[in-house]
Amino acid sequence: MKAGVVHAKNDIRYEEIETPVPKKGQVLIKVKYTGICGSDVPRVNGDACHFFPNVLGHEFSGVVETVGEGVSSLKPGDRVAGVPLVPCMECEDCQKGNYSLCKHYSFIGSREFGSFAEYVTVPEKNAVKFEDSVSFEQGAFFEPATVALHGLCRTDYKGGESVAILGGGTIGLFTAQWAKIFGAKKVVVFDISTERLELAKRLGIDEGINTLDENFMEQAMKLTDGKGFGYVYETAGVTTTMKYAFELAANKAGVCFIGTPTRELSFSVEEWEHMNRKEFTLTGSWMSYSAPFPGREWELAAHYFKAGQLKFDESLIFKKMPLSKIMDAFELYKEKGAVKGKILIDSEE
Repeated sequence: MKAGVVHAKNDIRYEEIETPVPKKGQVLIKVKYTGICGSDVPRVNGDACHFFPNVLGHEFSGVVETVGEGVSSLKPGDRVAGVPLVPCMECEDCQKGNYSLCKHYSFIGSREFGSFAEYVTVPEKNAVKFEDSVSFEQGAFFEPATVALHGLCRTDYKGGESVAILGGGTIGLFTAQWAKIFGAKKVVVFDISTERLELAKRLGIDEGINTLDENFMEQAMKLTDGKGFGYVYETAGVTTTMKYAFELAANKAGVCFIGTPTRELSFSVEEWEHMNRKEFTLTGSWMSYSAPFPGREWELAAHYFKAGQLKFDESLIFKKMPLSKIMDAFELYKEKGAVKGKILIDSEE
């Protein structure tokens, strides 16, 4: 089969490798689309790849081609979304259902071969079925949609509150939609891109605020009658927006950092003191799993995509590129800000 194989930093090649065969309890998936995740970029353009040669790709959709011995819940022809985490199922965290916190995990598309290929094998539980009414493009967005929902749930989320989403990227826009689905009184997305804020509106989000505006904080507070937001979700992993979260939070708010920081950060005493004086609860979020594996996040993603309540707009996709041009796709990330949205790799081209 053909695959995009990483051989070294800045060296990903479209080449022939052996087609995997499903072992006992595994399925072979004929891959349709794979989204390039932000975590894939430093594994190709930087030094973050775990080993060479490697096949990345973990946000994917496709069709079950064949099944291994003992597989009962899937059959050839099933449309599926890939679940990348392979927890050990034996450690204390796994026994408690905290699969994201497993220290002995594998991960499809980084620690073992992934979906930047024509075919990929995964354990039976790592393929989630979806209906014919859900497109393969949507299927490739299951993983980021579940990351967003997991983050929402980390704050013991309840409807009826105003919600602030810092960052209008893929995760941020899905977090905003989940907040609406589960009863937010008002959802406001904050970003520096007018295009992303317009997309948020098309997805049904109430308000968008550009943080480049001088008086953006005043605009935000006006929307909450000066009280701040009952829930704040930071999805960009940027120091500035992390600090905004402390300022936007209402008294007794729930604040969750979903975004992963990439630089050292520091808070002034005045900035940090917001947490003390407001008594808000701060937490983090990691991946997208719960018990029974892979979790309610994946079940609800399949349901709400099918129901149409988890909206999908073609603008979420920056570009579709054939697997044969995967090197060109990663070159685009070398120009800061050039990629505005998700690049989908089409394994059938």
